[in-house]
Amino acid sequence: MQLTRKKNIAIKLIIPTCMFAFVLQLLFSCSGDNKKNNKADNNNQRISTETRLVKPPSSFSDTLIITTAAAVFYNPDSLQLEKIKLIFKPNIFESVTHEKFFQMRNARIELKKYWPRLLIIETSKARYLKFLKADKSNTVIDLNTKGDISGIFLFDPMKEPLLIDMMNVDTELGFYYTKQ
Repeated sequence: MQLTRKKNIAIKLIIPTCMFAFVLQLLFSCSGDNKKNNKADNNNQRISTETRLVKPPSSFSDTLIITTAAAVFYNPDSLQLEKIKLIFKPNIFESVTHEKFFQMRNARIELKKYWPRLLIIETSKARYLKFLKADKSNTVIDLNTKGDISGIFLFDPMKEPLLIDMMNVDTELGFYYTKQ
């Protein structure tokens, strides 16, 4: 039963990921350029692309304070999302936001089904996340420094918060909340 569940989750996650990778590979390999470009041109193009993919800053400077065990879902605010939209080509933007939407939806389903007592916190209007730990120390995270447009932090007041890989949410939850 457990193996079947893991197999189903793996299939649901691997197939869309492979399709996404294939589409991205197709987009980048079908540039229409002649193959006469030299290494210098390719390096300049790579640097230009890397420079453009920096996430724009949040239009808010609020701090969200988390004091209990929780999964914190963060997303860009509406102005930040518009700026991100300008960075990407329309088809890539749609693909990235589509992928993030389904990864977050899958994470919510996993949390509600297997971790129903874990608090889910959503934010798009906070720049900072301040996690207050049981020992009275805290960790502050500036979401402007996170490269992904959206993501999930797991928090247990006895541990440091953890930014998880949404593709492996079930594994990440198990490792983070069961290891002492």
